[in-house]
Amino acid sequence: MAAKSKSKKEEFSKEQYMEWYESMLFMRRFEEKAGQLYGQQKIRGFCHLYIGQEACVAGAVSALKKGDKYITAYRDHAHPIALGSDPKAIMAELFGKRTGISKGKGGSMHMFDKENGFFGGHGIVGGQIPLGAGIGFAEKYNGTDNLCVCYMGDGAVRQGAFHEALNLAMTLKLPVIFAIENNGYAMGTSVKRTSNVTELFQLGEAYDMPSAPVDAMSVEAVHHAMAEAGERARKGEGPTLLELRTYRYKGHSMSDPAKYRTKEEVEEYKQKDPIEQVKAVILKKKWASEEELKELDKKLKDQVKECVDFAEESEFPPASDAYTDVYAEENYPFIMD
Repeated sequence: MAAKSKSKKEEFSKEQYMEWYESMLFMRRFEEKAGQLYGQQKIRGFCHLYIGQEACVAGAVSALKKGDKYITAYRDHAHPIALGSDPKAIMAELFGKRTGISKGKGGSMHMFDKENGFFGGHGIVGGQIPLGAGIGFAEKYNGTDNLCVCYMGDGAVRQGAFHEALNLAMTLKLPVIFAIENNGYAMGTSVKRTSNVTELFQLGEAYDMPSAPVDAMSVEAVHHAMAEAGERARKGEGPTLLELRTYRYKGHSMSDPAKYRTKEEVEEYKQKDPIEQVKAVILKKKWASEEELKELDKKLKDQVKECVDFAEESEFPPASDAYTDVYAEENYPFIMD
């Protein structure tokens, strides 16, 4: 259940902090296990882990409401987890099994869950950005109160589609939150080496779009920024661009040893770890003890093991499945005949 928006001076409840902690810690344990399984060749192909960036999605889900839509690039395992998708199906998809969330056809980069408002998982850099604008257009056309959160990496803002989508979204006042997950590197190339504009939120200002940087190592800060942007969108005031300043502890993908970063840089960010920050608040408020949090961690690890067991026991799809789900079987209501 999404939390109600609060002013920045108000504190969040014990329930909200515990929800954030459990959600983000499960994402972390799930991704750590995925990394281990990739090393064992149980998961193959591409695999991009979300370790360190958990607050980017946890803060959004708590701030927004059921019915809102989400779309992202290929670092996409955590988003459906936060939205309530079955983690067993997500793990099965990583294994390429028929019980996977995309029936074993998408793998790591192409997770989808329409029922929970998750529209992918897209492998083409920047390809999801105009799609996010299109989803926002559909919500506005259909007269709903919903919006679309469109995530992208810092490298994707170099694509022309990014600028085209921002221009159109602002012109039509579409209910979209464009969220740049700026983890500092586009694959192995730092932001400073790819653009004269390193304050990426400023790119939205060229279109008179409300834009802001956000400390995305803080789930509270993400929540506040998303809540404010969501309120603006629901009022019909159009899109917002948020630069979520985050960090990934691992390489770009499993094939990236990340030698372009210093150990000191990684350790500096780990001192601001979003999960540890939430844990510190819980302990300070005495909402849970160290022992209780250890028990929770054990429970989550057991849940991840259940996901792995489910994936291991599931069957691979038959070759004939390649010919199914190629075309949609329904027309969407916003498409005119």
